Amino acid sequence: MTISRIPSAIKLRTPKGVFSNDPFVDFNDPENVRAMRHALDQVAAHLGSEYSLIVGGKRLKTPERIRSINPARPAQVVGIHQKAGAAQVETVMSAALQAFESWRKTTVEERASLLLGAAEILRRRRFEFMAWLTYEVGKNWAEADADVGETIDFLEFYAREALRLAAAVPPIQYPGERDELLYIPLGVGAVIPPWNFPLAIMAGMTSASIVAGNTVILKPSSDAPTIAARFVEVLEEAGMPDGVVNFCPGSGATFGNAIVEHPKTRFIAFTGSRPVGLEIHLRAAQAQPRQIWIKRTILEMGGKDSILVAEDADLDAAVEGVVASAFGFSGQKCSACSRAIIEDPIYDVFVERLRERVAKLIVGDPAANSNVGPVINQAALDSMLGYIETGKKEGRLIAGGNAPANEAGGFYLEPTIFADVAPNAVIAQEEIFGPVLALIKVANFEEGLRVANNTEYGLTGALYSTNRDHLDRARRDFHVGNLYFNRKCTGAMVGAHPFGGFNMSGTDSKAGGPDYLYLFTQAKSVAEKL
Repeated sequence: MTISRIPSAIKLRTPKGVFSNDPFVDFNDPENVRAMRHALDQVAAHLGSEYSLIVGGKRLKTPERIRSINPARPAQVVGIHQKAGAAQVETVMSAALQAFESWRKTTVEERASLLLGAAEILRRRRFEFMAWLTYEVGKNWAEADADVGETIDFLEFYAREALRLAAAVPPIQYPGERDELLYIPLGVGAVIPPWNFPLAIMAGMTSASIVAGNTVILKPSSDAPTIAARFVEVLEEAGMPDGVVNFCPGSGATFGNAIVEHPKTRFIAFTGSRPVGLEIHLRAAQAQPRQIWIKRTILEMGGKDSILVAEDADLDAAVEGVVASAFGFSGQKCSACSRAIIEDPIYDVFVERLRERVAKLIVGDPAANSNVGPVINQAALDSMLGYIETGKKEGRLIAGGNAPANEAGGFYLEPTIFADVAPNAVIAQEEIFGPVLALIKVANFEEGLRVANNTEYGLTGALYSTNRDHLDRARRDFHVGNLYFNRKCTGAMVGAHPFGGFNMSGTDSKAGGPDYLYLFTQAKSVAEKL
């Protein structure tokens, strides 16, 4: 296929109007409930299908397989995938390099059109992709809808941002010259997304890469490769040329490390845990034989996020915000609230109201739209149970703490709350990545702000307060990349809340913001004497 232009069967699309976030699905509408149930039934008929590697547009098989399972029903296989290893590294790199030579020469309008076409397809198939998210990672309907909606937002937003970047001009025109500022692609990039937002984050990093003119080796999480495979099929349907995105599930220790270290890899976009992110950063920093550039790492890592509740806060709003932030998607978000810091005068009342509210949450199968679904796998559940045992020594257990038995063998954990936790306790410092919340009592706002800043992370945070001085102080001194006042600390919206954190939370990449595409380009200044 010639890739210097969009195939003639695909119309060239341009953005319509100004960017706005895609609206959420209203599940109070019975028609939407029926549509979701129908999608779950339809997708269920395709569970257990086998998927190939996609390298240079070709479907390839490997000797080993990856089996993705439903965490609510572990006996149910969602997808069977080829497992890329060392034998595939040179093949996929060669395909990505070959495609880059043509893809980088396409116009920005063509590349943006690809993203807009993919967004159109996802809108039509929204409920289907929501169902895949429910089966593969255990998202309830609202969480799955938010994931798909954010994906559409990324596609629309980055298409517009690429066009804006292409129109950039130098601050001045030097007398007697014609001066240009061109943002050109980097080359072949490794995109390594997480399992917890297996559509939005995966698609966001991938689409930002390709709309900037790069080609991609996509290594999805082994816990969520099926959604990535389905998204690559959407890109193909939208007109993506062969080799622009190469789909390669595989082991991080073999295939992943080899791609990160390859001398022809130009950048690595990663979202995941702090230890893995730091290892990628270290491996990428080591120059390899025949490597002619410094590799760029775009890293989004962990969080130990706090909500600070001041004495003057609206307690009902604060309770709802903490519950939503701590237990939405079973706390499996890097932005999740894992520490609630409460001022002494309202501490006891807040703790009791929180306990009462959490007792109303229903733990169960996300396909039935329960409030709290499963955690991703047995290893994660075992880790969380270990932290709960630690928490019993460090605080007062006031809710949860158990892995409820269920006939399907799902990896469920009750929403768990520990009160009276010291600011430096293990459960107040280490990322648990599950539905475990530590409550910390502080004497006043000043102490609360110090505690909020006492971890190695700096991703999200929130403050509930009606005191303007407190809000202004937090705006300056609450050291996180995404800070929210009088609302939950999860749910960043593309365009409105550019997302990325400080310290060990990553390189502050600000996904969904006006700076993000700079990370996938390099600026070239061109001056012509007149």
